Amino acid sequence: MLEDIKKTLWATADKLRANIDAAEYKHLVLGLIFVKYISDTFAARRAELTTRLTDPDDEYFYGDADPADIEAELEDRDYYKEVNVFWVPAEARWEALRNAAKLTDIGKRIDDALTLIEAENPKLKGILDKRYARAQLPDGKLGELVDLVSTIGFGENAITARDVLGQVYEYFLGMFASAEGKRGGQFYTPASIVKTLVAILAPHEGKVYDPCCGSGGMFVQSEKFIEAHGGKLGDVSIYGQEANPTTWRLAAMNLAIRGIDYKLGREPADTFTRNQHPDLRADYILANPPFNISDWWHGSLEGDPRWEYGDPPQGNANYAWLQHMLYHLKPTGRAGIVLANGSMSSSQNNEGVIRAAMVDADVVEIMVALPGQLFFNTQIPACLWFLAKQKTTRKGEVLFIDARKQASMISRVQAELTDEVIARIEGVVAAWRGEAGAGPYEDVKGFCRSVPLAEIAQHGHVLTPGRYVGAEEVEDDDEAFGEKMRKLTEKLGEQMAKGSELDALIRVKLGGLGYEF
Repeated sequence: MLEDIKKTLWATADKLRANIDAAEYKHLVLGLIFVKYISDTFAARRAELTTRLTDPDDEYFYGDADPADIEAELEDRDYYKEVNVFWVPAEARWEALRNAAKLTDIGKRIDDALTLIEAENPKLKGILDKRYARAQLPDGKLGELVDLVSTIGFGENAITARDVLGQVYEYFLGMFASAEGKRGGQFYTPASIVKTLVAILAPHEGKVYDPCCGSGGMFVQSEKFIEAHGGKLGDVSIYGQEANPTTWRLAAMNLAIRGIDYKLGREPADTFTRNQHPDLRADYILANPPFNISDWWHGSLEGDPRWEYGDPPQGNANYAWLQHMLYHLKPTGRAGIVLANGSMSSSQNNEGVIRAAMVDADVVEIMVALPGQLFFNTQIPACLWFLAKQKTTRKGEVLFIDARKQASMISRVQAELTDEVIARIEGVVAAWRGEAGAGPYEDVKGFCRSVPLAEIAQHGHVLTPGRYVGAEEVEDDDEAFGEKMRKLTEKLGEQMAKGSELDALIRVKLGGLGYEF
């Protein structure tokens, strides 16, 4: 049911877009969805309070108060704050916006509503994108968009509402990433990649950090993992950083709608030169940094304490990201990072030296080669690096997993890793680490292998899984070679004869048209 709703909403929203760029339109749509949600949850809390304040058996019962007293009591912000519901002033509530949807100044009214909401909720200050008055939508389209968002029903209770909104929000993020193409992928990591990272890292409690958090997808999947494994969301603290101001706001909204407490730094900023969490030591780091960025270097980074394993090349940030993550891990911490495949084997400009130092220091735990076509924005093949500050098991070994053949196509150009494939990878890792109930680990030819550091050194510290896992074993059908060749040559002969017949037929047909050759 929800899948149909999401698709219908997207189809309608995309139709309303007219000629406006998807990158611009994204913020209009997602901002309105956010306002609708916080207004709905506020209204639901208000309705609940109205009932409780007038119920003699409830602890909130307000004696013989008249309707005016009840109305005044409903304006007490503490009632909303205690259940993590944002306070929404009367002029900013969704009903007021919907009633004004057909007015010519609806854009200004939405901006004013966002300003009021920010003023009443310090946590949202600077996060809501007030761009509706200057939106380049044709006349009436913004009002139609308000009407469309009004149709989103968030269910009867806060938990259901948050789940519905979270799913709609995530679906729209993915669809916008697809619509934007290359630029869209900068803020959105496909869900199956994030699920794989989270499944292997298993973030249960402690500090979770993403130094290039985009729209916050890593945090959302971490939340889902924690809840699926019986944990409490309050057991983790979320830390993030993002340089793009509009994407930074998206991340904050994405987390706020789910009730996730977060610290995204004082402002959007470059992670290398304006580190917002310099003293942070995280239990888990999940990140999908931009691949191979060449314009990251600044003179102030010379001799930075993060470059423990060697100075990263100024023309490629891959090894700067890896070392930044290691620096911010606790001694018991683990990191999972998405990078371009070249990072596993490149020896240009000191990269091979840094990689060798990392391998020899035994901070590389697992390497996963991914299939192609997983990303919206690039066809560059990617891999997953898993780092451990101090290994507690499997010291002196690296687990290699080759998942390049594990993808399922979900469209003509887009692939994903299914939940079954992710569960298989998760099971292999759990067994390799010796986790309780995971069973014994075994190498599987063509898929996974545990390799000692000495062997990796013999291969020049190259970390490409295909080099170590070998070729997949092909099942032997016990048919004798001679018999198999006889059947194959017979088949080939039949196909060649058929090909000759078709060639002759084509010649006849063309000859009849006066085109002999």
